Amino acid sequence: MSGHEARGAFRVDGWEPEVLDERPGAALAKVRLTKTFDGPLAGTSEVHMLSAADGAGQPAAYVAFERFIGALDGRKGSFVLQHCAPGSRGERLVVRVVPGTGTEELTGITGSLDIRIDDAGGHTYVLAYDLGPAAD
Repeated sequence: MSGHEARGAFRVDGWEPEVLDERPGAALAKVRLTKTFDGPLAGTSEVHMLSAADGAGQPAAYVAFERFIGALDGRKGSFVLQHCAPGSRGERLVVRVVPGTGTEELTGITGSLDIRIDDAGGHTYVLAYDLGPAAD
């Protein structure tokens, strides 16, 4: 299988922030959050994020790892996503499947996830993915 795309929505169910450092110039924090995905990507995830906010308290950058557990187009398993949001200067959020993290029927998965947030705060995703020979 190759060149697949899954589109759907997700919601953030939990948000547990912890401030690590609030010195002048930037506040550093870690956040644990949980999500529920609907659509072809159906299941839950847990995200562990490190973030930096500028001196005005606005988000400046974050990195995170997210473990998804559920099913993708009916195939059960799990995989890990890596998030990198380098800042607010026009750089784009990059979310990629970490190679080698797929389990069960999702073994060998690779790909990237695009996240959109609409004006009402709704979250949607597009997962572009390939499944390796182990999943075929």
